[in-house]
Amino acid sequence: MGQITDIDGNTYKTVVIGKQGWMAENLNVSKYRNSDPIPQVQDEDEWAELTTGAWCYYENETENGKIYGKLYNWYAVNDPRSLAPKGWHIPNIDEWGILIDYLGGEDVIGGKMKESGTTHWNSPNTDATNESGFTALPGGSRDSLDGIFNHIGYYGLWWSSTESYTLHAYYRRLAYQTIYVNKRIPLK
Repeated sequence: MGQITDIDGNTYKTVVIGKQGWMAENLNVSKYRNSDPIPQVQDEDEWAELTTGAWCYYENETENGKIYGKLYNWYAVNDPRSLAPKGWHIPNIDEWGILIDYLGGEDVIGGKMKESGTTHWNSPNTDATNESGFTALPGGSRDSLDGIFNHIGYYGLWWSSTESYTLHAYYRRLAYQTIYVNKRIPLK
């Protein structure tokens, strides 16, 4: 396990799973890699109308950011200035597939990736062992269509850099009551 630092000076634990390096903490950066700021957008309607990158804390609460990091919209993830720390990148759907295959497949890996216990995950946090060291937390999400916050404690979402078609991209989802990982396609 190692450590990396982002453009804001935040440090993150890293873990090697198979032959891949992964961050073991959620991203919490407020600038792109070139130092351009990523706007914080709190208003629901403004979030839903965005066509540029933005971030927020779940329910606009700074305390949630200290635990779960920031929530980013697709435009921030897809921006060529990059959210990821230097030398790192947002994984594409194939890289997620390699991780999933290495840990045993979509139907069984959730427990291996989720933080164990119910400090952050709602009960029962099915079979959560975090044996991979990934330390997935249930930071919830913010809907791109209406700006509403959804399900902190129930699930966590991780973007891929793979667009499925215009304004849609793949992401991975882990939930408190399952041991599998889903591949979803959200709008924006």
